[in-house]
Amino acid sequence: MKAIIFDMDGLMVDTERLYFDTERIIAQRFNKEVKEETLWKMMGRKPIESMEIFAEDLKINISLEELLKMRDELFVQKLKKELVPMPGLFDILDEFKDKVKLSIATGSPEKFLQIVLNKLELKNYFDVLQTSDEIVNGKPNPEIYLKTMDKLQVLPLETIVLEDSSNGALAGIKAGCYTIAIPNEYTYKQDFSFVNYVAKSLFDAKDHIKKLISSK
Repeated sequence: MKAIIFDMDGLMVDTERLYFDTERIIAQRFNKEVKEETLWKMMGRKPIESMEIFAEDLKINISLEELLKMRDELFVQKLKKELVPMPGLFDILDEFKDKVKLSIATGSPEKFLQIVLNKLELKNYFDVLQTSDEIVNGKPNPEIYLKTMDKLQVLPLETIVLEDSSNGALAGIKAGCYTIAIPNEYTYKQDFSFVNYVAKSLFDAKDHIKKLISSK
């Protein structure tokens, strides 16, 4: 194994809670209530795709661009105030830095990624940063992982993907990578039956990857 690709939201940082809170606030503005199933479907996708699902499920008649702008403004406020790393993040990064190539492949836009990197001082860990800004097809389409591996100059069989959502994990599998799911409190009910390994935490994922690398 030559590379590990990290999803960001809900995997590296506890942003799913912030997204869910933001989307519930927006739903309330339109006198609507957003269901958990809708929030799950939105996870891991390109921002405009997630807003399309949101508008369609809640039957909100407003342009997707306006809806996305509304969400982004609220989300940035929360991100700057409430951002925290997921347990074990620095542990796994410190373990594999300089041993394999590390990358982020996130469905979030560049502006959100930069807030996370700056606030948690993470920039020096990663060889490649891939956001949704240059992606045509969001997760579960494998495009983002294929593009990231191309930049890393590694093959799928040499790559481990870490994901917290079913959509993202499916993208990793479709890309041909060894995919580890690390469900969180918002995603643990989703289907992960198709992944290579389901980890309890980033600590568990770290231990599993160490065994995986040593056995190759």
